[in-house]
Amino acid sequence: MTVPPSVQPPATPSAAASPGLAPDGSAQQAPVRDDPVPNVPVPLAQAGFVHLRLRSEFSISDSIIRLDDAVAAAAADHQPALAVADAANLFGWVRFYKAARGAGVQPICAVDAWITNHGDRDKPDRLLLIATDRDAYRRLCELVSRSWLDNEYRGRGEIDPAWLTPDTVRGLITLSGAAQGAVGKAQLVGDEAGAVERARELAAIFIDAFYLEVQRIGTPESERLTRQTAWLASRLGLPLVATHPIQFLHRDDYRAHEARVCIAEGEILANPRRQRRYSEEQCFQSAAEMAERFADLPEALANTVAIARRCNLTLELGNARLPIFPTADGRSEDDELRALAAQGLSRRLDKAFPDPAER
Repeated sequence: MTVPPSVQPPATPSAAASPGLAPDGSAQQAPVRDDPVPNVPVPLAQAGFVHLRLRSEFSISDSIIRLDDAVAAAAADHQPALAVADAANLFGWVRFYKAARGAGVQPICAVDAWITNHGDRDKPDRLLLIATDRDAYRRLCELVSRSWLDNEYRGRGEIDPAWLTPDTVRGLITLSGAAQGAVGKAQLVGDEAGAVERARELAAIFIDAFYLEVQRIGTPESERLTRQTAWLASRLGLPLVATHPIQFLHRDDYRAHEARVCIAEGEILANPRRQRRYSEEQCFQSAAEMAERFADLPEALANTVAIARRCNLTLELGNARLPIFPTADGRSEDDELRALAAQGLSRRLDKAFPDPAER
């Protein structure tokens, strides 16, 4: 990127000339910079788009993006904010928070959550949950923790829809999940009534915080769903938001990403019958590229910035705040830990080795 040259001194300076003054003694105007300073984000109020759906290596099985590289990509494109939305976990949040703040990028805390589909447990729905403040962050942590402790299924921590109430999700913004959400799935099979019903249900839970999500990843399905979702948003008076499901930074990283997916799924990269759930389009897109993709839906782009402006989550790091743990029979916390560990070990041994002789 070319930076305009600084103002040159006059060819024949006068003795009276001084810094900041023209040779005739009048105030000298500073040069106007037409392009952004490299790697410095623009103010959020001036942004045209914010990425809300980037997965990092902390999603374990289907992303190869390192957090520092993600932050650097956003800063290089002058994007003022970025959300990392890993799959059903917040493992990388603190590291991302530090890296983003250090680069002048606003970190947005999000989770790409699995939502239990009681009609078919093997086909869960998805919602993108975004924490706007510290209280919302605590609620998000509770939902994610509970999904793993109380509702794990086939290696997925799933949030039961019954847990989602206006009280338990206060302060959380949710995106519909595009083709992987309940609304999008209903639309793709032609069930418009079902899509309307589910959208209204979610809008009643996430009051003034539910967005219908659209994506364009180069497939006929995504384009058709985008048009259907835009129509649904207009019909129901719900806001529309554009996202891009980023799994890797550069288009050339696609094959390495597919290798990672194959390792996680026990597949062979060269298998022609392997299900391919990702495309080369799912690399990091610049704000200009996203503006071009959604030129016909400017409100969907503007809403990404509106969501970022609603987020004001700060963390206090470096100070340990341990809770007071209640113990039985007046035992010390160390003794209580030993007792609980012994009980847990006994339960696991009973489960792993039912035969007492073998145990």
